[in-house]
Amino acid sequence: MLQLLRIRNFAIVEDVAAEFEPGLNVITGETGAGKSILIGALGLLLGERADRQAIRAGEEQCMVQAVFHLADGERVDRALETLGVEPCDQGDLMVQRTVSASGGGKIFVNNTPVTLQALKTLGDMLVDMHGPHDHQSLLRQDFQMELLDAFGGNGLLLGAYRDIYGRMAVLKSEMSALQGASPDRIAQRDVLAWQIREIEEADLADMDEAALENEHSVAGNAQRILELIEGCRQALTDGDGCAFDGLGFVQKALDEMTGMTSEANAWLEEARSAAIRVQELSDALNRAAQNIDSDPRRLEWLETRMALLFKLKRKYGASVPEIQARLEQARQQLYDLDHREERLAELEAQLAATQAQVREAGLKLSRARKKSASALSRAVAEQLRDLGFPHGGFEAHLHETDAGPSGLDEAEFGFAPNVGEAMRPLRKIASSGEISRVMLAIKTVLSGHDRIPVLVFDEVDANVGGEMGVAIGEKLAGVAEHRQVLCITHLPQVAVCGATHWVVEKQVEDGRTHSRIRAVSGSAREAEVARMLGGRSTTDVTVRHAREMLKRGTKKGATG
Repeated sequence: MLQLLRIRNFAIVEDVAAEFEPGLNVITGETGAGKSILIGALGLLLGERADRQAIRAGEEQCMVQAVFHLADGERVDRALETLGVEPCDQGDLMVQRTVSASGGGKIFVNNTPVTLQALKTLGDMLVDMHGPHDHQSLLRQDFQMELLDAFGGNGLLLGAYRDIYGRMAVLKSEMSALQGASPDRIAQRDVLAWQIREIEEADLADMDEAALENEHSVAGNAQRILELIEGCRQALTDGDGCAFDGLGFVQKALDEMTGMTSEANAWLEEARSAAIRVQELSDALNRAAQNIDSDPRRLEWLETRMALLFKLKRKYGASVPEIQARLEQARQQLYDLDHREERLAELEAQLAATQAQVREAGLKLSRARKKSASALSRAVAEQLRDLGFPHGGFEAHLHETDAGPSGLDEAEFGFAPNVGEAMRPLRKIASSGEISRVMLAIKTVLSGHDRIPVLVFDEVDANVGGEMGVAIGEKLAGVAEHRQVLCITHLPQVAVCGATHWVVEKQVEDGRTHSRIRAVSGSAREAEVARMLGGRSTTDVTVRHAREMLKRGTKKGATG
């Protein structure tokens, strides 16, 4: 569950923190109070794109922090290990993100910096967010297929299919390149032969680029290096007043002191050790000087070699291994051109075998999807009966298509909201209020089939009211029996079903607008529900009505 959400300097929020509870957390407040800010802040923690305009006016950065407690953190810990992040401490996962006005930002997971893509990967495992824009997503056939596969647990089958499909795409691309090469075959062959010859003649196989660069640098500065080495040796061992002679005097003095103080023995050993190190350093410098080649012909050869390497890197790759890889690629391409018909025949045979594998994997996936479609259709139709469609129908229909990245099928969700109506594509008949309820029905069904612990609904009750609000509230409370649910709502019928009720308020202090969030219960909760019922004109009647609604909500499983 999401235990803590803290927001600083985000939009009109200066510094707020909310410690959410298990079950259904409802979030209410007047229009413009800042309810959507919570969703935006949570979105940042899930890897959504940052907008510097969201930083509170006058501040340099905003910060969002969350603490999740995972009853079973094994799956997340495996992902953290892959990312090089410390595992959760007793199931607690801490995520923090800052966005700077200068355009930078930092992301930390369990106090370890991570990338935005890593954050998004973790976010997809932690929170399923559903907002008003998702109503339109439900009308897309690719999204419908994603929902169907999620319900059926078809991820492994889909992954296996995509691996084979990817191999088929590579074979087709290679065949297309060969088939399209015939008009310019001679010119292509000449270019490849020239590239191969140029790289081969450079003889890069045993080249150590770093060693070559170092030798070139030494040869180019040989005279000055020799002068500096000689100066060092004079100071260390060979010159008047050198360090070695000075240490000799020190050793004699300390040897005499050994009869006077017990500490002198240790000092004498250190002086002897220092003298040995000085001599060793001088010898090393002398050997280095003897190995320096100041022959101008060697320098000329090195410069020619460096120039050749620079030219090859500019044409074929940024390093010797990349140039060698390009050589192997060119050899293969030349071979393919010289043996074009043979290679095409090989590719055709491989493609035919791979296409058969694609077909087999696709049919296996299709069979699983058909079973999933039947089960999903029944499950969603059952949920829709509780959401105001007692005689409504729902169907997850599949029809065969040519092999594509997602299989051999396309999905089409059909919907018949009223008795006696034919099943038609959801995208052609559903109103926004109907789509909201269909989406809630699907999310309710999916909540029992995925492992995402937190569900967030942003105004899932849009464009509905009255008894439908009651049905939606009860449905959300049912989902919250197994998952933590956060729901922003404008309907009192939904709000009274919450186990915990949060109110977002906007206040003006010292000429600045602030948004705050607080948990309400008892009379404060009654007052908020009364406000939702009657707007600013709260009366004794609306308060009594609110109290009765809360009592009914409590009987249906909510606590207030």
